[in-house]
Amino acid sequence: MLGEKEQLTSGQIIASIIYLIIGPLLILFLSGDWGWVEGWIFDLGLIIVSVSSFIYLYRHDPALLVERFRKPGSGNQKTWDKYVVYLLAIGFWAWFFIMPLDAKRYEWSPAFPNGLKIFGGLVLLSSFFFLYRSFTDNTFLSPLVRIQSERHQKVVSTGLYGFVRHPMYLGAICLFLGTPMLLGSLYGLLIGVLMSLLLIVRIRGEEQMLVTELEGYEDYKMKVKYKLIPFVW
Repeated sequence: MLGEKEQLTSGQIIASIIYLIIGPLLILFLSGDWGWVEGWIFDLGLIIVSVSSFIYLYRHDPALLVERFRKPGSGNQKTWDKYVVYLLAIGFWAWFFIMPLDAKRYEWSPAFPNGLKIFGGLVLLSSFFFLYRSFTDNTFLSPLVRIQSERHQKVVSTGLYGFVRHPMYLGAICLFLGTPMLLGSLYGLLIGVLMSLLLIVRIRGEEQMLVTELEGYEDYKMKVKYKLIPFVW
């Protein structure tokens, strides 16, 4: 049983396509330079991972695709998490808008060395890997902190989840930090650090819920000891 609906509506699909087109164009528009190499690298990588993830879920896991479109405040989401989701949304759009303005149009930040940009590009590439694999490994990867009782949620311990308990958050943190390093935005990097810290706080609250409400999660924690980075934390 998939809950309220089994497939996305045509409106949701159209909105997703528009979002995938406008987002990358917006980065280049705000930068004021349609030939910005770093901006194109980010845009193409984002498009590839977004489209491939969408197609995979549409074909192989439509229930998760529907879950990814769930609105904040629905489906017994934890009350505290609604505020976290809104803060993350505000932070994401601030991060998204400020980076091209900072790095290219107004050049508020000092020029980043090429070595740092290359490192940022590699971190960004790793984020795409972690995000894509998180979607394909975990059919219960909700954007909300909630127990999906209508989908008979259970512990997932295979794939990346056999190494760390929250690979999607690892991918998101790599995205938030790697992108501004690649683009050369100090202000984007500062916002990325703040959003990463917010995700770490969210992990603690989410794990409290999972231990209390999801059968087998305590045993899973004993098996996979690290939240984000193997041998570190």
